[in-house]
Amino acid sequence: MHATVTTARDEWRSHAMLPVAAGLGYATSVIHIYGIGPYLAPVADTFGWTRTEVTFGLTIATLVQAIGGIFIGLAVDRYGPRRFGVIGLVLISAAFALLGTADGSLLGWYLLWGLISLAALPVQASIWTSAVASRFHVSRGLAFAVTLCGASIAAALFPLMGTYAIAELGWQRAFPTHAAVWFVVAFPLIFLFFRGAYDRGRGKQAAERAVRPHDLPGATLGEGLRSSVYHRLFIASLLFTFTIIALVVHFVSILTDRGADALTAAAIASFVGWFSFVGRLGTGFLLDRFPASLVGAAVFLLPVAGSLLMLLGGTSFAALALASGLIGLTLGAEIDVVVFLISRHFGLKNFGGLYGGVLAALSIGTAIGPLVAAQIYDRTGSYEMFLWMSLGFMAASSLAIGSLPRRYGAYAAA
Repeated sequence: MHATVTTARDEWRSHAMLPVAAGLGYATSVIHIYGIGPYLAPVADTFGWTRTEVTFGLTIATLVQAIGGIFIGLAVDRYGPRRFGVIGLVLISAAFALLGTADGSLLGWYLLWGLISLAALPVQASIWTSAVASRFHVSRGLAFAVTLCGASIAAALFPLMGTYAIAELGWQRAFPTHAAVWFVVAFPLIFLFFRGAYDRGRGKQAAERAVRPHDLPGATLGEGLRSSVYHRLFIASLLFTFTIIALVVHFVSILTDRGADALTAAAIASFVGWFSFVGRLGTGFLLDRFPASLVGAAVFLLPVAGSLLMLLGGTSFAALALASGLIGLTLGAEIDVVVFLISRHFGLKNFGGLYGGVLAALSIGTAIGPLVAAQIYDRTGSYEMFLWMSLGFMAASSLAIGSLPRRYGAYAAA
């Protein structure tokens, strides 16, 4: 008898809606990151806070995620991602809505962000990608790309949704409206179609057929954590998110400080999201065909050109739009590259735990980058120094990815 060969078409025919549902879940999981930008200035102006004080709430949330990421990843490997994703979606939507109850107390503001930090734990990226990795092998790069387009959706739509809601309702009512509208869009598809290969089925037979992560080939958690490949992925992820997330969070403010009105600034900032669609799908296509380390190194250099355009292009609409596009192309590639390399170098046996560790780097960068950018602005009245900083950080991130071995080793077939 001949072994059955699964093709990319077979995978998509059987599980086409899973990456779509996972993408909507991933978009929801970053609503507090990509959605907060339009609210920064109104909240600060209302209460007389600095942008650093407002942004520190995001720092709290992402630092908690950095600490809890690896434990959530290990739990996903044990119990499957579905229950985390479905319950977490409700929690993060409610927590984001509650930001509208801020009353001028900084302590109260930070407590609200504390709720977000807990609600974000069960919806982190390892939840959505682990389900997709368990269903896709031949077309894993493209499946990851579709899933991680959730961040592209978030970057494209959330600034516009927030800006429009603030203009119509004021920022305090905009928060719950923003959260509710998106929840109604995302939750039904996630509830119906988000199920990984080792999530429990709806009966004894399905549960018995389910594949468990510990039955799959792959590195142990200790082997992965000791690997120099893993260390370079950690460094690249940290430097990348420090730079890019800060640029995304402050992009509307960067543009309004240069004289753009709020809606024009939000429209230009949304180019980041639209171009990240191209970046994600294009990267997914390339990852299935070329060495992932070279693909990653190339796309991680694009924000260098974007930062130079913002530094030297003045107030030119074309220059700022092109800069946002270049940043978007990289935003559309970073996690795709990282999760692909983790799954190929280390297999799926401890994918959730190992990705949870890298997620700590992503979370630390997300926590510190926007805060540093805000601090630079508060001290200098400009984001220029941060833009220069981003040049070096992105070059170093590209070097870390590009130095990885092109061969995937013992678990390449995982």
